[in-house]
Amino acid sequence: MSMKPEDQQGSDLPKLSQPAQRALIGAGYVRLEQLTKVSEADLKKLHGMGPKALVQLRDALAERGLSFADKG
Repeated sequence: MSMKPEDQQGSDLPKLSQPAQRALIGAGYVRLEQLTKVSEADLKKLHGMGPKALVQLRDALAERGLSFADKG
């Protein structure tokens, strides 16, 4: 089930490019905490998720003492 941008109210994701936002929303991610359950490698596989967006997400997670899930 994909979410429309208006369905992402309450999102605490940083400001990302439109393709990256669509990739995350399409995969059901609207909160930073949800990203702690997925690896960075898995996010890279999402169409529209580029290196800049991954850095922005990594930094936003780190600011809250969080990180992506381990690869294994």
